[in-house]
Amino acid sequence: MLFVAMCIDKLAHVDLRMSTRPAHLAFLNAFEDQVKLGGPLLDADGQVPIGSLLIIESEDEASAHALLAQDPYAQAGLFERVEVFPWKHVVGADL
Repeated sequence: MLFVAMCIDKLAHVDLRMSTRPAHLAFLNAFEDQVKLGGPLLDADGQVPIGSLLIIESEDEASAHALLAQDPYAQAGLFERVEVFPWKHVVGADL
C-alpha cells in the first residue's frame, strides 16, 4: 500500500536539516524499493525547506511510521510533526 508522509520541520531548524541531509539522502537511497518519491516542502518564496514529502510503499501505516522513525532527520529531532496518510495513485508517472 502507498502512503504519503508529510514531515514538517521545527521552526528555524534549517541548519540542522542541512547538516543532516547527507545521512538523510543515504537513508532514502538504502530504502529505494520503498521510497517511491520524495523531496523538500518549501516556504512561500520557494527558497527555504520547511519539511519533507515522501511517498512510500509499506504493508500498513504502523510499518510506514516505523520506517520514517529511522530517518536521520527524525532521529536528529528535525520534525515538529509527521503525518502519514494512505494514498492511491490515479494519474501521472508510474511509481
